[in-house]
Amino acid sequence: MKEALKEKFLSELTPPERIFFLRKAKEAVAQKGYPAGEDLFYYCYFLTLRERMRSIGTAGGQGYERVLLVQGTKEIEETIKMYEERLEKRKTLSPDPEALRFIEYLSE
Repeated sequence: MKEALKEKFLSELTPPERIFFLRKAKEAVAQKGYPAGEDLFYYCYFLTLRERMRSIGTAGGQGYERVLLVQGTKEIEETIKMYEERLEKRKTLSPDPEALRFIEYLSE
């Protein structure tokens, strides 16, 4: 499972997006107490996609392109909320050492 997530991380995100992803993952673990796992990965993944959509939005698309951008962003926001709720149910008071190792694994 970890290898599949790392492959997705490496193949689908650009180097600047990877940095953003890892920063968000570290914040989620250190500040929010979120545990390691697939939910944490997808929470950070969709946060990164939301940033990608925002950068596309600044290009000033018009018409149908704008509708697709707005709808896609809305769906990403809903997905982020879903993963955040799942993580909130399992969060801890102190950073999870396993989560920190998971982040290190992705950044290798």
